[in-house]
Amino acid sequence: MKSQYILFAYSMKYVKKKLEMLLEKLEKPSLLDPSKEQYVTPSSIASDMLWYAYQKGDIKDKKVVDFGCGNGILAIGSALLGAKETIGIDIDEEMIKLAERNAKKMNVRARFLKMDVQQFSEKCDVVIMNPPFGAQFANRGADKKFLEKAMETAGIVYSLHLKEGIEFIRKIVEKNNFSFSVIREYKFPIKASMPFHRRKIAYFDVALINARIKFAIQ
Repeated sequence: MKSQYILFAYSMKYVKKKLEMLLEKLEKPSLLDPSKEQYVTPSSIASDMLWYAYQKGDIKDKKVVDFGCGNGILAIGSALLGAKETIGIDIDEEMIKLAERNAKKMNVRARFLKMDVQQFSEKCDVVIMNPPFGAQFANRGADKKFLEKAMETAGIVYSLHLKEGIEFIRKIVEKNNFSFSVIREYKFPIKASMPFHRRKIAYFDVALINARIKFAIQ
């Protein structure tokens, strides 16, 4: 039996918690690259993002893509919730291999492609992602590039961003003729996996935004 069918064998009251439990079982990367701002999305946050999108009708039977997929948590979670097709994009070959192992472990079908997100040319229904925050000097502007590419790819975007820069993100979204809303706020934990980290865990205020294309009235 496919994992997605196993998931929905539970009553709807418990599906979100079961989703979180399944995502927590995914293998996590052993090494992270600070220059790429590689941080692991916690299963609690990933499941909440996915569950919100699912309840809005933005997962089931949709073509969903995750930019900067890492270990595949959002793409695999989308597949578990009944997405028609799921794709994960990452520039790191080791992350792609890890995501493929995790998809196999969860018994779901998902495509993982090693490439820069700017090279991705397919049209999708939904982008759901945790892009680089653009906080490191070498990675400045990465969040803007990911977001603009997401709006080029799909008419519906779910994306995590630092709360302190949310007005900047709003301007990018609205400039591209998309509606903008902040739908969740989280304390995002980042473990001391980088040489420059002084604390074992640092918490960052992040916001989950939803952008939807506006259709012009003819």
